[in-house]
Amino acid sequence: MTAKLTNRTRALVALAAVLLVPAFFLPLWTINLEAPQYPEGLGMDIMVNTIRGQGEWDLQNINGLNHYIGMKEIHPESIRELRIMPWLLGGLAAFGFVVAAAGRRRLLQLWVLVFVLLALAGLVDFYIWGYDYGHNLNPDAAIKVPGMAYQPPLIGSKQLLNFRAHSWPGAGGMLMVASLLLGMVGLWLDRRARPGDRTEAAAAGKVPVGELGHARA
Repeated sequence: MTAKLTNRTRALVALAAVLLVPAFFLPLWTINLEAPQYPEGLGMDIMVNTIRGQGEWDLQNINGLNHYIGMKEIHPESIRELRIMPWLLGGLAAFGFVVAAAGRRRLLQLWVLVFVLLALAGLVDFYIWGYDYGHNLNPDAAIKVPGMAYQPPLIGSKQLLNFRAHSWPGAGGMLMVASLLLGMVGLWLDRRARPGDRTEAAAAGKVPVGELGHARA
């Protein structure tokens, strides 16, 4: 029979699932551009189902700059991942609530594993998208710099001509990181609690001595 989670771990998993809900409405990732000709900067937020400018005209201005240097324009409706991510995020949240309700350790292990794999796949996909975005340039662009590529950083900052690009997780992305960490901490705490729980149960005469010795082994 699958080991039951402690009540503390179940509460942590429930909180982890709750943290995924506001991620539907907050930026998962943000990209900002700084340049002398844009003293207030330009920025765009990657949401779970779209990409939007941080300012009213930011996305339009970024697309205009992209046109001159041969980069593709950003049209959220054409990005397949933005149609898939709401389902993945919703599935993770629902799975987390199921784990908290069922209270089974194997389900929590599976939830953490799926979460980690999806996070890694998302980062790899983001890198591939950025590589294509910055390297696959229009040869007929008005401005061409031999050997220059415009791939934005996966995370961190990078100089691109006279622009300084910054790429960081947004508020929704940070909530997802916190959710995953809570799941991992809950699993770790549950594993640590087991020997103590069994010792107390043995002292109360609820667990056979032989079984206790096996658990310690």
